[in-house]
Amino acid sequence: MNVTESRFKNRQLHIEDYLQMVSAEQREYAEVFDYSKITEKSGVITDYWTNNLLELILRKDNLNNAYKQVKRNRGKGGIDGMQVDELLPFLRENQETLIQEIKGGKYKPNPVRRVEIPKETKGEYRKLGVPTVVDRVIQQAIAQELSPIFEEQFSENSFGFRPKRGAHDALRQCQKNVNDGYVYVVDMDLEKFFDTVCQSKLIEVLSRTIKDGRVISLIHKYLNAGVIANGKFERTEVGMPQGGPLSPLLSNIMLNELDKELERREDRFVRYADDCMIFCKSRKSAERTLKNIIPFIEGKLFLKVNRKKTEVAHISKVKYLGYTFYRYKGKCRFRVHQKSVVKMRNKIRELTDRNKGISNAERERKYQEYVRGWVEYFRLADMKGLLKITDEWARRRIRAVYWKQWKKIKTKYRMLKALGMEHWKAKELACSRKGYWRMAKVLNQIFSKKIIAKLGYTSMLDYYLVVCEN
Repeated sequence: MNVTESRFKNRQLHIEDYLQMVSAEQREYAEVFDYSKITEKSGVITDYWTNNLLELILRKDNLNNAYKQVKRNRGKGGIDGMQVDELLPFLRENQETLIQEIKGGKYKPNPVRRVEIPKETKGEYRKLGVPTVVDRVIQQAIAQELSPIFEEQFSENSFGFRPKRGAHDALRQCQKNVNDGYVYVVDMDLEKFFDTVCQSKLIEVLSRTIKDGRVISLIHKYLNAGVIANGKFERTEVGMPQGGPLSPLLSNIMLNELDKELERREDRFVRYADDCMIFCKSRKSAERTLKNIIPFIEGKLFLKVNRKKTEVAHISKVKYLGYTFYRYKGKCRFRVHQKSVVKMRNKIRELTDRNKGISNAERERKYQEYVRGWVEYFRLADMKGLLKITDEWARRRIRAVYWKQWKKIKTKYRMLKALGMEHWKAKELACSRKGYWRMAKVLNQIFSKKIIAKLGYTSMLDYYLVVCEN
């Protein structure tokens, strides 16, 4: 029976590691084929590595690490309904059958579950494909072995979904290019990149490095697995699903072809996933660069350039990774783009909605989690003034939440007295018929920033002053 179609019987099994610690022989085997020892840069022949890649992918320690990563990532299940918490007992019972099916070429991945999330542009949606949790483990195992092989080939100007690289590194490289005088950019937009990837081109690129045809075949099966959208099966002969552990690596492998072409032309560029900017010293140079690179993208990579969104502009007019750029005393600096500000304020408005039925503890936790994460990401930007205004607005909303919760006059009076307000003033405000928003302003001094901070609501400005890097 195909394990991808079966359901495990013994759901009462205890949750424990289904893959045992590798034996001494397995550890020795793993050490023999340590990828750090057999890369092209080390001058050692890699034929065995690439010809026997499937065995390395299916090593117990690699599969165990893949399972642990999927468990850490959590996420909802795929079309079979199996959740991450159910994965371990299933793998304990079916791991050997699963491995043999993959080795024998009989394994058939499940279609992904279509999920659409709204983009910043109104009316546009990003299509995600959620694989089953079993397929996630297998994809993760493949990615763990392929990643170090292809890392040797990737460009220094590529920053998305790569070890020890991130958005801040990409932004710092943009800053360096601007400081070197490259102030005009080709802001490239690839139209529906994940939905339009040419699978045969991707397989061709993969096959140049991966000589194990079984791995190529397995990846091809994932590309062709199809999607379930609104209860109906759709074939996926073009594109690749966005949402599985393997898709970020495959996107980098595909777009590395663009990176190599730009490097061959000696262009300065920064790429984060499919967001690419090419830097030039003049507008004419940027326009010429755009004109020359489009035939390569569309004619060689079979991708589509979105003419409406791709533009040549001065660096001060573009948005990149949520930031915008400006020059001060001849140096490039960062600001938060207005769209990012609007998105942040909408999220805070949602978290401090006084009509939302969640506990104070839950609201405080979610608020702190979001605020800290947002400030951490935008810590490169100059935004003291923005955060000061945002903090004042957010604190007023928080006061309005508590004022509504107090409801009765007696409760309001008691709470105001506890905050240190005089008897007559507390009685006057408790009996006030002013609305929540107006009262939140009146309470500004007594229900102070210090008290709100003690409740667990982090000040964005205070946290920014701790973590900022500008």
